[in-house]
Amino acid sequence: MDAELEELRRRKMAELQHQREQQAVAEEQTKQIEASRQAIMRQILTPEARERLGTVKIAYPDLARSVEDQLIRLAQSGRIDRPVDDATLRQILRKVAPQKREISIERK
Repeated sequence: MDAELEELRRRKMAELQHQREQQAVAEEQTKQIEASRQAIMRQILTPEARERLGTVKIAYPDLARSVEDQLIRLAQSGRIDRPVDDATLRQILRKVAPQKREISIERK
């Protein structure tokens, strides 16, 4: 009985260790991907545009991620020939940002 219990404990510990190792590998891959994304963004955005995108990322992380993805795809396909400046980034953001809705409350 004690041998079975010890074997179960050993297996569970091995399984937990394996899960931790997999999680560490996944975190490392995520860090590497994010670092390469940031390197690409430094190449294709001017400092002012990077600052604006950082501000947008705080308020609308999904929107900023979407714009980053689009810009990276354009850069990788060779369609961006010069760094994107702040004015161009503002135009891009205006096109992809959700339009504000007017809310009116009517009382009867």
